[in-house]
Amino acid sequence: MARFVELGAAQGTGRTILCSGDWTAANARQLEHAIAELSLSPAERSQVSIDISRLDRLDTAGAWLLTQLGRDRAHAAAGFLGASPKHATLLARIATYNPKATLARPHDNPLLVPFIALGRTVMGALRDIVSVNETQGRILGALAQTATFRAPLRLASFINQFEQIILKAIPIVALISLVVGAIITQQTILQLRNFGAAILVVDLAAILMFREIGVLLAAIMVAGRSGSAITAEIGSMRIREEFDALRVMGVDPFQALLLPRVVALVIGLPLLAFVGSMAGLLGAILVGQAYGGIPVETFILRLRDSMTITSVAVGLLKAPFMGFLIGLLASLEGMKVQGSSESLGRRTTSSVVKSIFVVIVADGLFAIFFAAIKF
Repeated sequence: MARFVELGAAQGTGRTILCSGDWTAANARQLEHAIAELSLSPAERSQVSIDISRLDRLDTAGAWLLTQLGRDRAHAAAGFLGASPKHATLLARIATYNPKATLARPHDNPLLVPFIALGRTVMGALRDIVSVNETQGRILGALAQTATFRAPLRLASFINQFEQIILKAIPIVALISLVVGAIITQQTILQLRNFGAAILVVDLAAILMFREIGVLLAAIMVAGRSGSAITAEIGSMRIREEFDALRVMGVDPFQALLLPRVVALVIGLPLLAFVGSMAGLLGAILVGQAYGGIPVETFILRLRDSMTITSVAVGLLKAPFMGFLIGLLASLEGMKVQGSSESLGRRTTSSVVKSIFVVIVADGLFAIFFAAIKF
């Protein structure tokens, strides 16, 4: 084993510690053992000096050990003999460091706190906008490569994601839509009955379920159920560095992982919206017969007269855009995971909240747009 520390000849009551070799982090364990083996009398400890003229390499770890050696043996910062200029500078910097000292936290001016919070919020929003556009461009680029046969069509991955995201969500979407349709119909009948126009609940249920409620409920359920799952999956892959592994193997992660999920959402959400609308109408039929005394045959005949292809088309046109927004935000939040379970949980929550918020805002904008064009 290399000899890093040895005792020099005694000079009066003092001794010299001769240091040599590479005092670096790679040799830290050996250096600690060598320092522990030194034996000095109490009188020698008070006048010890350290000769480092024969040091070859010195880094922060080695400088810390040398400084501790001087403090432990002399109970003060010992002088270092033969130190080169760069070694002396590093040792002086380490000697002034106090690990127990705490940095004083600057106090913000109370009058500026609201403006500081606003500025951070604005900067965070701007960074999110840039990240959303970057992720959107990467996903659309991957789609263009697949469409032009410059990248493989991952059909098996798409089918698997379609099953997990869309098909397995049909029962819960249908159940929620049925319950919401029944509740809306029940409350509407109670009000229309006062005017003797309970039959008009059919028109309201038909238009409301297909234009708004069906697609909105489906999008919210998918955002909470599948959006969070996508974020958790992508985030876990980020933690395990699977994205880097795919890049090393020459595979585009956006092509292999994100694109199948987004495409499954874009194609599958109209199906969920239609199923939810039909389930909502079923709930309206049941409640209409129980509370409004509207026979099923009458309800269906009235539904045939009041229902138009426009109402169905509006809901189906909105669904792919909402699906794309959910997939985009879920993928973006998953890509932001830093490497801890806390970050994963925070990003998953953020994904659900942002997706639901964006879906509701998008539904409102679509409603304004279709009303403006009288569609």
